[in-house]
Amino acid sequence: MVLRGVQVARRVLLAGGLAATAVGVSGIPVWASSSRRAAPEIASTSDWQAREPSSPVQVLDVKPVKIVVHHTATPNSEDTSQEHAMELARQIQDFHMDSNGWIDTGQNFTNSRGGWLLEGRHKSLSVLTAGEQHVLGAHAGEQNSESLGIENEGTYIDAKVPDALWDSLVELCAYMVAQYGIEPGEIYGHRDFMATECPGDVLYARLPELREAVGAAAGKVVAQPVVWPLLRSGSAGPRVSALQLLLRARGESVPVDGVFGGRTQEVAARLAAELGATGAECSGTRVAEPGLFGGRGWDGLVPVVGGGASGDVVRAVQALLISGGRYVPADARFSDRMVSVVREFQAAGGLAVTGVVDRATWQRLLA
Repeated sequence: MVLRGVQVARRVLLAGGLAATAVGVSGIPVWASSSRRAAPEIASTSDWQAREPSSPVQVLDVKPVKIVVHHTATPNSEDTSQEHAMELARQIQDFHMDSNGWIDTGQNFTNSRGGWLLEGRHKSLSVLTAGEQHVLGAHAGEQNSESLGIENEGTYIDAKVPDALWDSLVELCAYMVAQYGIEPGEIYGHRDFMATECPGDVLYARLPELREAVGAAAGKVVAQPVVWPLLRSGSAGPRVSALQLLLRARGESVPVDGVFGGRTQEVAARLAAELGATGAECSGTRVAEPGLFGGRGWDGLVPVVGGGASGDVVRAVQALLISGGRYVPADARFSDRMVSVVREFQAAGGLAVTGVVDRATWQRLLA
């Protein structure tokens, strides 16, 4: 069992976040000076009296390369005890097994509002400690085979992230990065891959800060990732216009008015479902989230397009380039002028300079 006194001592060390950490003569935090960090205190599945999985948990002979951050979309409880955290872990497991029909808890680890860390899916703790394999979870669709999932207790649509939860999240991510050699820039939110608000606007907005904090702990320079946008009711502007044009290119009847409403939401939601970008993938998605478009939905929608092409797909590229201050004619033709402007855009963004709009270029255009 995890001892409360040990956990409190850890919190005292982390009080105030990274700024309060002891710093050595090199200016690097003392606890970050080694590539192999001490493991944080994590309650095991036996500690919180987890049910046994309904089928064997799969352990992959590969290391994960990403971390995916979630919120549980449960009430923002004022109970910060370890007992409450363990009860939360049991509730999540019951929901995942009894409602979702999964073999076990979906995520690899759980982090409570009191800062208590718990193993989620069985074997996740021992496999993380060994640092050579990966427990296949059920938290982020096709990313499960290469990512670790962390459920953070609470709903962070507009609520502040508790300091205790934040400190534990930084500590756990830093340990994962040290164990597997994951790049700190490879920490994502659930919405980066699926059409969901998870992990909530507030926690999601702090992911760049989380990457920097983990990078500081690892002594690594952080490359912030470029990700797909999440569109929802109230979204408007060039990105919505581009989505509408791309949908029209697929034969869908939608307006091109730059407003994500009505017919556009209906068609986009249907497409997201067809492409596997929606559905129960973590505790946060137990809440109905109609009319969202994001993540792998974009992956399935954007085509590779280059010189000589024409039509609505090219109009979508032109709308995004023009909104970014680059002059191209809005004539639906991928002319020599278009090739030149795309090459300039790619060079400015550090992308491969090809003059062809590929996935990475679409992602940068939509950012």
